[in-house]
Amino acid sequence: MSVEFIFRLIGMFSFAIAGIYAGAYLGEFSSGPKDLYAVLLALVGALMGLVLTPFLTTRPARALRVVLARVSAQTLVSGLIGLMAGLIIAALLAFPLSLLPEPFRSILPFFGVLLFAYFGVAVFVMRQNDIFSVLRLNLPGRGAGINDPSTGGDGGRTILLDTSVIIDGRIADIARTGFVVGTLLIPRFVLNELQYIADSADGLRRQRGRRGMEVLSQLQKDTTIPVRISDIDVEGVREVDDKLVILARQLRCPILTNDYNLNRVAELQGVAVLNVNELANAVKSVLLPGETLLVNIIQEGKELGQGVGYLDDGTMVVVEDGREMLHNKVNVLVTKVLQTAAGRMIFARLHLRENGEEGNR
Repeated sequence: MSVEFIFRLIGMFSFAIAGIYAGAYLGEFSSGPKDLYAVLLALVGALMGLVLTPFLTTRPARALRVVLARVSAQTLVSGLIGLMAGLIIAALLAFPLSLLPEPFRSILPFFGVLLFAYFGVAVFVMRQNDIFSVLRLNLPGRGAGINDPSTGGDGGRTILLDTSVIIDGRIADIARTGFVVGTLLIPRFVLNELQYIADSADGLRRQRGRRGMEVLSQLQKDTTIPVRISDIDVEGVREVDDKLVILARQLRCPILTNDYNLNRVAELQGVAVLNVNELANAVKSVLLPGETLLVNIIQEGKELGQGVGYLDDGTMVVVEDGREMLHNKVNVLVTKVLQTAAGRMIFARLHLRENGEEGNR
């Protein structure tokens, strides 16, 4: 039996009793039978109580819970402190305002409470980062920026993991190198989505989900970086990406992902994002026109006579007149480096010292 159903029953009986009293009261002023009014209004009251009670009790409470779940703990604490400060100031001003003549002595203290309570909450919420920074600086044994993700401190840092970055698998190697500092937090709803993918009827999705499970198992066994699975959830939201963004705002922590759409949505809402694809592009080797490199030409290019090879990091190398050296390793001279939305492309030509005999290896 749900809570809403219980409240409906309570509201039905309460409104029915109120209808009985109202019917009896109206019967005093009518010449008709008194019991008829009581029965009719009792039935109307019971129907109204059954329908309207959730809108007066459980629905507002549920909406309030959803709103409070979207607000971070720091914002709630700041608002509570601001409310207390505003009420204290209003109480101090209530005595001199009560000495004014009527009607000011009765009206101004009440408006003073409303005004200073509002300004107290508004000011403390707007300046919450500055206030908590001051509190951190004054705590004994704490330095500026420690355990503060917004200032770049590493102590106590939490990083939310998205499903896509777990399936991708590169996070295990990145965590092993020590570049990611902090605790990797995996919410239960992310783990449930990963399990749903692993149980999918589609073979490719099932394989990707199982690979994600294996990567997660490697992360838990690796002692380089702590991994924690939490039952924390966001009520009133169904989409996993929306839950991650709201949770990141509440915990004031970044999201580790390689999902482009999640990256954009999180950035628009002011959430820090650690993108694995951006990291991979950033650590690729830097090549300048005029440098030489060894490339294995594995396929033909789109243009006439072109050959295409790849570096160890997956960068495409388009070699002019490289079709003749297909399936051979050759030295090429970089002529142009082009950065595109899909990644980086290198254009090169066969090195002048290369000839056909030297290219066959």
